[in-house]
Amino acid sequence: MTSDGIGAAFAPHDHSHCSARALADAAERLASEGARLTPVRRRTLEILLENHRAMGAYEVLDRLAAEGFGRQPPVAYRALEFLVQHGLAHRLQRLNAFAACLHPGEEHQPAFLICDRCDRIAEVPSGPMRTALAEVAAGSGFAVDRVTVEAVGTCAICAEDRG
Repeated sequence: MTSDGIGAAFAPHDHSHCSARALADAAERLASEGARLTPVRRRTLEILLENHRAMGAYEVLDRLAAEGFGRQPPVAYRALEFLVQHGLAHRLQRLNAFAACLHPGEEHQPAFLICDRCDRIAEVPSGPMRTALAEVAAGSGFAVDRVTVEAVGTCAICAEDRG
């Protein structure tokens, strides 16, 4: 893992540390907001935290159903919607999937690096990109309200394997 956390998904590291920290941060954040991490919400977050990749709602639903949480799509969609609403997960538009936020509690607007070979994703800061886009847009008289940055490519591990 790099010292600043960028690209952690694409480098060997102790993933259990990422998961444990994110779960602890999630519980603390929700408690401070007066919200609850119900058993289905907690398990949904745990599933998303299992590895650095995005998962579709039906993939999450299958996992929840196999563990006795019900098979109706609203079970997964409500839990995922709650996690996104509270900053504990992100929705990746390009993949129509969800990924756990590894920086809950921090005000941020990440960009996502998506490896099209292994499906891993990395959440990276997007400030400079957003600033550049806002400046270009302003030059055209356009005001940017929101931006989703999702870059698709090949991670270093997959590039090495290919090389």
